[in-house]
Amino acid sequence: MILGVAAIGGLAEAAAWALVSWGRVRVWTSLAVVLAACGAAALATGRISLSPQISPVVAAAVGAGAGVALFAATRVFVAVVSGFWPAFRSDVPAIYGQQGSFTVHATLVAALVVEVGEELFWRGLVQGQITSGSGPVAGYVLAWLAYVAANLPSRNLAIVAGAVVGGAVWGALALWTGGVLACIVCHAVWTELMIAFPPPAARAHRSVASS
Repeated sequence: MILGVAAIGGLAEAAAWALVSWGRVRVWTSLAVVLAACGAAALATGRISLSPQISPVVAAAVGAGAGVALFAATRVFVAVVSGFWPAFRSDVPAIYGQQGSFTVHATLVAALVVEVGEELFWRGLVQGQITSGSGPVAGYVLAWLAYVAANLPSRNLAIVAGAVVGGAVWGALALWTGGVLACIVCHAVWTELMIAFPPPAARAHRSVASS
């Protein structure tokens, strides 16, 4: 049953990203619906833990610090890579500048649903399930690879890069703490900061869209 939930959830996220890439749905609304369902399904299995190996206070603090560090590193990376890779630069607004009729506040709320749902599902359920059967390292690596694969249908370099690097960081936090608290906090801090203080290309896109 749990393997079935994991497979369906992974395919659902991949399908949502494919629809986004084809322009059929908007990124935050579609992903929020899919990942809210994935997160709820993960919770329903009763297999999700917050931080059994590390004090929750310490886990949350480390997660927040890692989120800020990841935000700073991402901004530097985007600035450098965008300078010589036009395709990457053009993909940045699709994730951090696409709001449609949403306000920034509404986008932040929708993104929060995505962040929590992804961590409950990928690091809580998928990584936890693989870990219980194959060990912590295999659980970390295989869940990370599956997460990256689910983001590939986005056909967006910025999204895939975020899945590769972010997925590695969040999986490591889950591996360290044995639960999802640290990775939820890290993912939330990083994404909310990236939306509230987006890279220049995304800010320019917002300015054009609102004019």
